[in-house]
Amino acid sequence: MGESSLQRQVETELRHRKASKQKVIKRTFFVFIGAIMMALGIEVFLVPNMIMDGGIVGISIILFNLTGIKLGVFIFLLNIPFFFLGYKQIGKTFAFSTVFGITVLSLATSYFHHVAAFTEDMLLATVFGGMVLGAGVGLVIRYGGALDGSEILAILLNKKFPFSVGEFIMFFNIFIFGWGGFVLGWDRAMYSLLAYVIAFKTIDIVIDGFDESKSAWIISDKHQEIGDAVVSRLGRGVTYLNGEGGYSGEEKKVIFCIVTRLEEAKLKSIVEELDASAFLAVADINEVRGGRFKKKDIH
Repeated sequence: MGESSLQRQVETELRHRKASKQKVIKRTFFVFIGAIMMALGIEVFLVPNMIMDGGIVGISIILFNLTGIKLGVFIFLLNIPFFFLGYKQIGKTFAFSTVFGITVLSLATSYFHHVAAFTEDMLLATVFGGMVLGAGVGLVIRYGGALDGSEILAILLNKKFPFSVGEFIMFFNIFIFGWGGFVLGWDRAMYSLLAYVIAFKTIDIVIDGFDESKSAWIISDKHQEIGDAVVSRLGRGVTYLNGEGGYSGEEKKVIFCIVTRLEEAKLKSIVEELDASAFLAVADINEVRGGRFKKKDIH
């Protein structure tokens, strides 16, 4: 490694460590609010009316109804393995935000469990429960965390099997709602599926896109620093393209990379940190095949 390259890497690491307190406080605040909103959606709308969510939370609701053990206990314990997977696949910031969010969610569900249900109308509980829950999940994802480990598992399985992340999540939830149909009744399973669809669409609105893969185009005079940061801090490969300004005629370097939607917030943070005036365009991608999309582990 050349001296200049080594120096750039050291400077990148130093910038990474000196994340502003304001950004950390902002991220922590919105992850906290998102987790509280999800707990409200679960405990004051869904659970009192025996309606489920998908993913790990859905499994936790079924186990709660079978055993009577507090819902928050299952949510926390079942998500523990995904803390470590999230750290290795997406990074330290994501893992810590996820641990914080799920801890708040677990405690809040225990606290709100004694709050009276807002409504006993099944349709109202389904619609508003799905909306409040989806808004909370969307907030947490938008600010760099997650509240359910099933998405992380789906991203990992996507690397080994010929199915998209969305297809894995769909299969996973079909199994959960089917199991819930036997435990809670098929009418509750159908209401649960409706609540999940509403939450899904609400998340889409909050984070402006639910597709798991996104393409990013970055134009900056600090292309080398940004590219190095994406490689070292996200574990994603980048491609440098030659461009020319249509108005100025100046030659420009364009950075192209593919990230998951859980990594989008971190990518934006890196670009803003290194060059606030950089041009950044992010677009949804329905499918990624071939190439070197597999990410490197972050240590």
